[in-house]
Amino acid sequence: MFKKLVAEFFATLILVVVGCGVAIGVGCGDTGGIVATAAAFGVSIVILAYTVGQVSGGHANPAVSLAMAIRGDITWKEFAAYCAAQVCGALVGSGILALMFFTVKATGNNSLDNIAYAAGTTDYTFGVVALGLFAEVVLTFLFVLAVLGATSKKEHGHATGIIIGLALFGVHLLGIPLTGTSVNPARALSAIIFRLFDSSANAGHLALTLIAVIIGPFIGAALAAFLWKKIQPKEEK
Repeated sequence: MFKKLVAEFFATLILVVVGCGVAIGVGCGDTGGIVATAAAFGVSIVILAYTVGQVSGGHANPAVSLAMAIRGDITWKEFAAYCAAQVCGALVGSGILALMFFTVKATGNNSLDNIAYAAGTTDYTFGVVALGLFAEVVLTFLFVLAVLGATSKKEHGHATGIIIGLALFGVHLLGIPLTGTSVNPARALSAIIFRLFDSSANAGHLALTLIAVIIGPFIGAALAAFLWKKIQPKEEK
């Protein structure tokens, strides 16, 4: 179990440093930045799947761990331990980025600014937060459903990492212009915690963003897991 937790710690750390690091370095204000960031997250998860995935499953994401617990791949005690390791890994990863880019702003925190702008406001109204939450539920549902399908059979083993990486790449392409794409509560939480040390940050907006990017992924993952239990082929049950 200790080896699994160490693996999840470093898996999440690497995902944050590479994925968020590219997002910060290239910016996500244009198509090129969005594609580069989405690719960075996708490639990271492919690498993790074929390395630490052999030790812990390479979840690097509490939402994925929740789905695996519901499916019965890990126990609920293991789920809690995995989440703790993932959050710690994400925090260290965000700290590394803050040091690399010389500012606590450089941690890739999520935002509902784009949704608010589309709604014609700068405030995080109930509607803006609800839309952000809905977006994260849908994005995580799609991603986790792909994970569950790809990991359902041993025959998929050689292609599993690629399938999951492509799924993460796809949801980031869709989600970056909306919420910045969380689909990962540990990654989102760590970035926002560091952003709280920025005196120019709007603490109220950060708190409301947390509702969307933390609760949304867990809901989406749970829905995907329960749906998979209903539709999975009989021989896999």
